[in-house]
Amino acid sequence: MKRLCFIYLTSVLTAWAHNAPSPLMHWDCQKKFLKDGELVAQKGFNLKINSPLPEQKVAGIPSLGNPGKEAWIASQKVSKLQMPELALTVSSWISVDKAIPTGGIVGYFQDNGNSESGWVLGYDKEHFSIGLASAGNQRMTYLQGKTKYQTGKLYHVAATYDGSELRLYVNGKLDASSKDQTGAIRYPDQARLALAGYVDSNENFPHTGTIREVYIYDLCATDEGIAHEFDHGKSMTKESLKPTLAFEHEAPPFLQMATQNSIGVNWATTLPSTGTLFWGETAECKNTIPVTELDKFHHMTITGLQPDTQYFYRTESISQSGNVLKTNVSTFETAPEADSPIAFAIISDTQGNPKVAHKMATYAWAQRPDFLVIPGDLTSTGTDHTHWTEHFFPSMDVLIKRVPMYPVLGNHERNAHWYYDYMNLPDPEYYYTFHYGPAQFFMIDSNKKCTPGSEQYEWLEKELKKSQAKWKMIVHHHPVYSSDANDYGDLWKTNKSSRGDMNVRAMSKLYDQYGVDVVFNGHIHSYERTWQVKEGKVVQRGGIQYFVTGGGGGPLEEAGPSRPKFQNTVKKGHHYAMVRINGDVFEFQAYDEQGKLFDSLRYTRQQK
Repeated sequence: MKRLCFIYLTSVLTAWAHNAPSPLMHWDCQKKFLKDGELVAQKGFNLKINSPLPEQKVAGIPSLGNPGKEAWIASQKVSKLQMPELALTVSSWISVDKAIPTGGIVGYFQDNGNSESGWVLGYDKEHFSIGLASAGNQRMTYLQGKTKYQTGKLYHVAATYDGSELRLYVNGKLDASSKDQTGAIRYPDQARLALAGYVDSNENFPHTGTIREVYIYDLCATDEGIAHEFDHGKSMTKESLKPTLAFEHEAPPFLQMATQNSIGVNWATTLPSTGTLFWGETAECKNTIPVTELDKFHHMTITGLQPDTQYFYRTESISQSGNVLKTNVSTFETAPEADSPIAFAIISDTQGNPKVAHKMATYAWAQRPDFLVIPGDLTSTGTDHTHWTEHFFPSMDVLIKRVPMYPVLGNHERNAHWYYDYMNLPDPEYYYTFHYGPAQFFMIDSNKKCTPGSEQYEWLEKELKKSQAKWKMIVHHHPVYSSDANDYGDLWKTNKSSRGDMNVRAMSKLYDQYGVDVVFNGHIHSYERTWQVKEGKVVQRGGIQYFVTGGGGGPLEEAGPSRPKFQNTVKKGHHYAMVRINGDVFEFQAYDEQGKLFDSLRYTRQQK
């Protein structure tokens, strides 16, 4: 592509009437410039490329696509002193193949709560944007355009800043402007220069799509200059681009919401697809359910089943281009009658450690549970898509493709849309209830209010009041009681601690009032079993049994130096648990990272 020429630039460049200004940084994203794991810059900094990139023909030029696995980050440290300060023009030719809430084209910034600095050219699920912070404003302005982009189509996206006005352009035309920022661009002390992703110290959202070319100038272009740049390449915007994403599973098929007569089968593909769900009483899977809606996320329900019966299923997905994605045959079992024995697994806080989480899931599957309960923190950062596609689903696949999964939200999910996209739970999904055998489970989002008068408190009281289940079990992320050393007061520095989450402790009044038997929690990355507790006091019988089972993979924590009276058993270490119920008999076993039993409990309702 031709560089931005002199007519782009404001009057400060009139002396360059016959010479095009040189960019501060320039990346011509062609395959021939990939060398030794780096994209070699025409000017500026080389970018680290760790995985293979698909090739995309743009105007006959073999350009680079990014399949959304990683952002391209400068291979050496970039100082803020090397970035534009008084004026900025950033010009890019790109396509978006995957619309995400927080996407990045190129940037050097930090956006962490009240710490906002630098700039980033990017997009959300519908529009392009430019974010920038200046010396004249403590907050970053995210200027959103008006043009709705189409996925798979090439665009010229540019932005300028002259110290008083921020302007965003799409295909040569001004799309939005703002005067909220004034003065020099304010940069963070440390940041990473990144293309093909929205990247700061705690967020990394890779771009999916083609990156044809990117320029950065320390000068401000005019409207005419931006239009001139677009005119030179506008023919590219009419080309048909092939998807940069490989057609594969983002989430292989997994099960949810099993009843005596039905079960939910969910899966997601990287590209929109239709297809077929095959199922039956043998591995031939002679029955079919067509998937007619073109979408990435598929939520199907098999109905007309018999109670307590094993079935087989597989899926077949077809992309718009006709590619077919098939899965192997797997199995599931419907829920039994209400008086039947049941067994289920508990794995919580799998976050950020797929190796350990996979080991826990494999051990749990070996015990052949009826279903899996997850008390939150499925991922380290729920807003990071890769934490779902590269951590959670691959690590848990061995288990959740064969038994239904019942999760609740933890704090690390951040209430991300990905949770709601992938899961298919009863509305509103962040709280719900389900029955299995003699037990009824009440699933709560402890990130939201659980105090009297709150939505969840009133819902739970209504549900508990009408419940006829023999066993009533509560699942939420934050623990009502905890011996942890520092989550509720640093017991290595002070003797003050709430010994648990006060938000959910307010809700525990309902547990006592309506005969809840057991409460399962996570959040604390260690194991704890309490004595039975009733109305805040330890009792020998007639109370509630509380468990913290947060050892599914997250960084380990430990109990404080002193022993609270509710504590029965604590252990630092990764673990999973199994629960078995037969009539009035309740059994609980906890197993460590080597699959060895380290704690167990057995009682009957008469003993309770």
